[in-house]
Amino acid sequence: MAVEPLRIVLYSHDSVGLGHVRRNLALAHALANQLPGLTGRPVTGILITGTSHAPGFPAPKGWDWVLLPGVGKGPEGYLPRNLNLPMAELVSLRSRLLQGVLAGFCPDLLIVDRHATGVHRELESALRHARADGPVRVVLGLREVLDAPDVAFTEWARFGGPRVVKTLFDAIWVYGDQAIHDPVASGEIPFSLRKLIRYTGYLAAGRPSVSGLSCMDGPYVMTTVGGGSDGHALARLAAATPVPAGLGHLVVAGPQMPAEEFQDLERHARPGVRVVTALDDIVFHLRHAAAVVAMGGYNTVCEIMSTNVPALIVPRTQSRAEQRIRAASLAEAGYLEQHEIGTLTPEILADWLAERIGTTVDRRRAVLDGLIRVPQLAAELLQPAVAAGVAADDADDADDAEVPAAAKGSAARVAV
Repeated sequence: MAVEPLRIVLYSHDSVGLGHVRRNLALAHALANQLPGLTGRPVTGILITGTSHAPGFPAPKGWDWVLLPGVGKGPEGYLPRNLNLPMAELVSLRSRLLQGVLAGFCPDLLIVDRHATGVHRELESALRHARADGPVRVVLGLREVLDAPDVAFTEWARFGGPRVVKTLFDAIWVYGDQAIHDPVASGEIPFSLRKLIRYTGYLAAGRPSVSGLSCMDGPYVMTTVGGGSDGHALARLAAATPVPAGLGHLVVAGPQMPAEEFQDLERHARPGVRVVTALDDIVFHLRHAAAVVAMGGYNTVCEIMSTNVPALIVPRTQSRAEQRIRAASLAEAGYLEQHEIGTLTPEILADWLAERIGTTVDRRRAVLDGLIRVPQLAAELLQPAVAAGVAADDADDADDAEVPAAAKGSAARVAV
């Protein structure tokens, strides 16, 4: 008899950028590759996302996407990205879709990225029904930096606070190295939740390099601004920066950069600069760059940390303090350098590049194996489900042994 696969759902609300969905996608690949060996059962899964760019990324075999109507962010907070609806109606629609997916798919494991109960608590009802309907393990996955402590405190209250988290979640996985940044000690995660927390290390080592093909003809430096929705200032400054002789400059603008901003980059780029929207294999290009300039999003930093390439982080200065906190903590640990966009000039950046070409950075002291640790933690959480699945398979095998072959064929026909 075929072994019943473990069912996994990864949820991300996806309002700005691609960070949430890219993190979940890295986890999906790690779980799909490693969990069968740890549990003896295959894996199938659903990635729930709110960004239309997500299905452009390849999901693991046996996985699929569920795309929610999008939300964006404005001065007053969340708002519909595309639909002409009041926000309350959009949240209600998303909530019903979430409940339908969880009720229909019946996951063994659900990992919620960053926001415990989703946008305006859209996920809370679905979580409560999933808990009531059957055995499901629920995990809150958090990047290592949330925001300034006072902002994070307000958000915890908005999502229901520690009481709701303790009711709905079995564990909290923090995707970072506690020695570099401790979000409990900083006040970003309530102290009362500390017993649920497991630090996985950065989701860095093991990020796949799939193509092995460079889009550059020779050696190069690289600038990347994540999804690109707020990366135009850095990308344009970098494109105007002279680089050392013999090097090209690859500028990755991101799929969410508005078309007029991308065209502006192309118009103002120096000779030798190649501007692209995205790369099929960004990990490969980072590993082979002579130096990297980047914003401070979680996934970009993880990809950089998996290399020994010198890196200058220019963090986002608006919206959240997350990127500034991350850049400062990693710079203090000696793994990269940082500079504020407000004081960065092409001349300063050119000098930095000239000084760093030919050097490397040893990042091996950092805990970078989160993509190995997460499947191990998942296997531990899923032990009851794994045992039940194995017992059911054994029972099926025993039943088959007692039923003549002709009778089994007859029973199959009746069932159909």
